Amino acid sequence: MTERTLSIVKPDGVRKNLIGEVIKRFEEAGLKVVALKMTHLTKQQAQGFYHVHRERPFFDSLTSFMSSGPVVLMVLEGEEAIKKVREIMGATNPADAEPGTIRKLFADSIEENIVHGSDSAESARFEIGYFFNALEVFER
Repeated sequence: MTERTLSIVKPDGVRKNLIGEVIKRFEEAGLKVVALKMTHLTKQQAQGFYHVHRERPFFDSLTSFMSSGPVVLMVLEGEEAIKKVREIMGATNPADAEPGTIRKLFADSIEENIVHGSDSAESARFEIGYFFNALEVFER
């Protein structure tokens, strides 16, 4: 089934000049970039995006990290895009990630793990709409 998902190259990925590497891996897996932009999230924007984690102990450090520098936001489209992106990224904890995944190769920690990807169709709908309006997402 063709679906769309959101991915974010996090501030550590941008600092490490991995934007192109991340996009390349997604495109090589057959995914299409249908929206793309760079921004610097405010703390409030990061808190709104990660609202589902508001009660978690890592919420403040996560939102501080996500607002610490520019991020690259993208909408990816393809067959089983959500599952594919999550496989390419690897486990949240880079120590648990499969060899060859983005997080295994490039991440420093559970929090500074280079990339975000939606975890479900419901999350993808919210996350895409949070950052992109209909005029910014293209058919390819």
